Amino acid sequence: MRVLLVEDESRLAENIAQGLRQAAHAVDIAPTLGAGREKLALDPYDCLILDVMLPDGSGFDLVTELRDLGNRIPVLMLTARDAVEDRVAGLDRGADDYLVKPFALPELLARLRALQRRPPDVRPPAITIGDLMLDPASRAATRAGAPIELTTTEYALLEYLALHSGQVCSRAAISGYVWDENYDPFSNIIDVYVGRLRKKIDLPGLSPLIQTVRGAGYSLGAPHRGARG
Repeated sequence: MRVLLVEDESRLAENIAQGLRQAAHAVDIAPTLGAGREKLALDPYDCLILDVMLPDGSGFDLVTELRDLGNRIPVLMLTARDAVEDRVAGLDRGADDYLVKPFALPELLARLRALQRRPPDVRPPAITIGDLMLDPASRAATRAGAPIELTTTEYALLEYLALHSGQVCSRAAISGYVWDENYDPFSNIIDVYVGRLRKKIDLPGLSPLIQTVRGAGYSLGAPHRGARG
């Protein structure tokens, strides 16, 4: 899951980000509402962790803006204020959950897992490419009816390729969805994870779905000219 953390306390933000990354989440940090708006406009995120008290305004205002635009990204509010009226105000403005500082990291992770389990009326549709099916709500995948055991990062990579089935996905685009702003463009980590996916997805007896497009990136689905398995 790719998370945007909007928190102005730098030490707290880094501690939260470190814990989330150790749990296999990709995390970008924004210290202000303005920076958060810019990141939300540029990149897709699966969840927003948002402090209420920020240098340039209230996190409540950003939640209201997102909901008015029809953006249904799950929002977990963080605040040092524990008054009931503050929690109610946050939920009424469109937040999905509320966590009072100080908090334990395991509780934050549990809240994020709960936000991933969206109600049926907002469950994203399953993605099907041939005999490969992904369920974004449960983050589960099957091929030819058989379940595929995937790590969080493997699933995120496969989901991105599936969402862009038939297209060539560049390494830069993949890194922007699966990894965070600390991704090293000189690393071969994407190639490593594609190799792991191939071993799990393209089993003997099944048609290869993942292709390498020389000099361009990767594609999932029908082979492209210049592609190789």
